Amino acid sequence: MNLIVDAGNSFLKLAVFEKNTLLKIHKTDYAEVMLLLEKVLGENKITHSILASTTHLNPDVLAFLSAHTKCLMLSHQTNLPFKNAYETPETLGLDRLALACSAVKQFPDQNTLIVDAGTCVTYDFVDKYGVYQGGAISPGLSMRFKAMHNFTGKLPLISADDYEASQIGQSTKASMQIGVVEGMANEIDGFIQSYQVDYEDLTVILTGGDHQLLSTRLKNSIFATSNFLIEGLNFILEYNKNT
Repeated sequence: MNLIVDAGNSFLKLAVFEKNTLLKIHKTDYAEVMLLLEKVLGENKITHSILASTTHLNPDVLAFLSAHTKCLMLSHQTNLPFKNAYETPETLGLDRLALACSAVKQFPDQNTLIVDAGTCVTYDFVDKYGVYQGGAISPGLSMRFKAMHNFTGKLPLISADDYEASQIGQSTKASMQIGVVEGMANEIDGFIQSYQVDYEDLTVILTGGDHQLLSTRLKNSIFATSNFLIEGLNFILEYNKNT
């Protein structure tokens, strides 16, 4: 079995795979990660693991995984099943590498745009030849709400938790929610349409923590999935087992 540890900006995900089949997935904060690791390894026959961290992670996590599994620490030197044409590969987020790997594995020979709506919104393009070309990064939903609150004198700190779709905000809260949620949906649609000018056969994947809220608001046809990054990390681990 494989254990996937995705250490993001806000929380961690731990996923258990039997080869390419996802069996379980857990979500935890950084304070509880060691307890959860002990529990997951105690309940499953984990032989291999992969750790991908976009933040400063407690070194005890890597030490624990290395002591109990054959652990792969994802880095820019890791063998990947695609060509990376990014001009500064050492600055490319590890999450974006995993998303590209998932696209190559699940949508081979297709021009694919992956939109990951998380802390930031990332746009990653893999062409039909299996070459990662790059993309774009913009602020995510929570970051946009926080920016309006932090950089103004009176706008409140809110979220999209109770957002009800509308075109005209009749309160400050509603106006902010519409501006952020519908603004991001329009942004994503705009990026998709700009890529479709050059790639009419474009396949679009929407993933990330906010993908469910946004998926129903997009005009373009997409594949919405919550585990695309986790699956990409598992594909990288399986690929490196064989190479």
